[in-house]
Amino acid sequence: MDEDQRLDALEVALNNEMKEREFYLNHADKTRNPVGRAMFNQIADDELEHYERLKDLHEKWRTKDTWPETIPLTVKQTNVQTLLKDLIRKVEDMPEADDDDFEAIEVATRFEAKGAEMYTELSTASKDPKEKAFFALLAGIEREHFLSLKDTEEYLKDPSSWFTRKEHHGLDGA
Repeated sequence: MDEDQRLDALEVALNNEMKEREFYLNHADKTRNPVGRAMFNQIADDELEHYERLKDLHEKWRTKDTWPETIPLTVKQTNVQTLLKDLIRKVEDMPEADDDDFEAIEVATRFEAKGAEMYTELSTASKDPKEKAFFALLAGIEREHFLSLKDTEEYLKDPSSWFTRKEHHGLDGA
């Protein structure tokens, strides 16, 4: 993948991050389930940060025709998993998820899988170590979002099994 193709892919990534953010915010507003709402809001916040970093990168890359030296190689680490575990322990009366919640999670997992794949491709295509590391980091965060979505889906479908798996309770009475 040449420089122009990577820059075009970055433009696609910018559009995707904003579309995904809008999707997550929309579903956060729709869901009655506090776990789903918290997860959608947290991922929306993460997507906004990705968008802002990518936009800054895109502007600097386009004007200088090379990977900019001033782009931080980190983004705020997502805390969706921790947020969900904490919220689940605090909420007493959890409304059931509905078909819209499950459909939104299904669509979101596809977004995140595609994002992880795209950022992995950008990382692999790069020869610059900083560029490679930056896109690998974004790919990892998209994979983490994917896993968080799957984890939330599992919780919403079967909370007791989710607790058994997450809390590592033994079934032998010990």
